[in-house]
Amino acid sequence: MSQALTVQPLTAEAFAPFGEVIEADPSTMRLINGGTTERFHALFSPDVAGEGARVIVNIFRGQPRAFPYEIGMMERHPLGSQSFSPLSGRPFLVAVSSDEDGRPGCPQVFLARPDQGVNYRRNVWHHPLIAVGAVSDFLVVDRDGPGNNLQEYFFDTPFTILEPHL
Repeated sequence: MSQALTVQPLTAEAFAPFGEVIEADPSTMRLINGGTTERFHALFSPDVAGEGARVIVNIFRGQPRAFPYEIGMMERHPLGSQSFSPLSGRPFLVAVSSDEDGRPGCPQVFLARPDQGVNYRRNVWHHPLIAVGAVSDFLVVDRDGPGNNLQEYFFDTPFTILEPHL
């Protein structure tokens, strides 16, 4: 039997064990360009490892998921962090797990607002992109280069996400 997961709001504090929330945090704001632009500074730092590795920027187009949605697997990237910033003005879901002896534990699910992104630290278990409601584009910063940067784990029993209240 599948275990239902609770969707919680995405906050920097709740997400801290897994990475950074990318948002316009007033504590990081600096005025630039003669005071005409607010710069929210150093929100995260991409982390890539391995000879020949480099940071790349992509656009991912996520198809909306139908609910209830089953999480049957998680993935992680041992050689690089990975960030997702929405470009389509839509909320999305973020599912992450703590590591338990080399495999993901029970997932936690966060609802990201349209003005929030996330940066998964290297080796953090997470579910692939979960777009909600409509096709959505995301600016993705991650690693390119030699080496196996993907590990997947498939659960014996999936977890279920009920339709989030947007």
